[in-house]
Amino acid sequence: MKIGIVGLPNVGKSTLFKALTKQQVNISNYPFCTIDPNIGAVAVPDERLDAIKEMIKPEKVLPAIVEFVDIAGLAKGAHEGQGLGNRFLSHIFNVDAIAVVLRCFKDEEIIHVEKTIDPSRDFEIIKNELIKKDEEILSRTEEKNDKDEAEIPLLSDKPMLCVCNIKSGAENIDPVRDRLSKDSRRVSEGNSISNGVELSLCDLKIDFKLELEESEMNEEDLKELGLKSSLGELVRLAYKTLGLITFYTIKGGKETRAVPVKTGSTALQAGGKVHSDFEKNFIRAEVINFKKFKEAGSWQKAREHGWLRTEGKDYIVCDGDIIEFKI
Repeated sequence: MKIGIVGLPNVGKSTLFKALTKQQVNISNYPFCTIDPNIGAVAVPDERLDAIKEMIKPEKVLPAIVEFVDIAGLAKGAHEGQGLGNRFLSHIFNVDAIAVVLRCFKDEEIIHVEKTIDPSRDFEIIKNELIKKDEEILSRTEEKNDKDEAEIPLLSDKPMLCVCNIKSGAENIDPVRDRLSKDSRRVSEGNSISNGVELSLCDLKIDFKLELEESEMNEEDLKELGLKSSLGELVRLAYKTLGLITFYTIKGGKETRAVPVKTGSTALQAGGKVHSDFEKNFIRAEVINFKKFKEAGSWQKAREHGWLRTEGKDYIVCDGDIIEFKI
């Protein structure tokens, strides 16, 4: 599944994309330097997968993957074609969720298209452009009378993650929190916002250096310097925003795989994510949750303890399940 990185020009979108994906992309101090969207696959940090790897020592380890799409900067009036807006908005239709990057720091050397730093205002601009584009599509559909409005995928309905690009502190963050909480959402504990929206604070300049320019530094060196990238947590939030959970397969100890599925997926649907044969020829699934598997120490020990459960095709997969499909 894909999550699109969206925002006004020069807010750090391409910097975020490059730090996440380690890809070389065009980053310039002028608007619209990104035209065609860049796409990159990012492994989801997963402590459970690391633990399973240590337990069974597989030959191959495959993490869950999220695809990030670097979409060019939107501008006020994008729905009317401003700043190549129609083209850029069309790219958002092709992603499953949106990460809105908001600039929350001042820097005279970096141009801001709105001249001043106001992340709450910038969020409003992005949201309004999505809504206006939706209204335009609904209006055209109503004129043609060829589709039920409920069937039309809307930009403003896509799950959203807000990435606040800070610099040496969280400047202007409170207005963003307030704006999001007023938008029929309730700010809960930490940075989480209910109804599918998360708020992530990142110093993208520092993260960029940690992920690329100083990648030769080991974890102990970074800890000693008090440096830590926030991108791992951002990827996890993106995964959550996409509505995904993870189950695992261990393939006789030869391969350990973290498999993403939508929350509420059945064992039959989960099998299809591993191999089409598991969905077509599904008989049953043997299941154990990660915590119980870790306690057992191995698949064989879990079987001896009687902790493996036999489940049918309608079983709802839980986050952290380890599954062996029988066909």
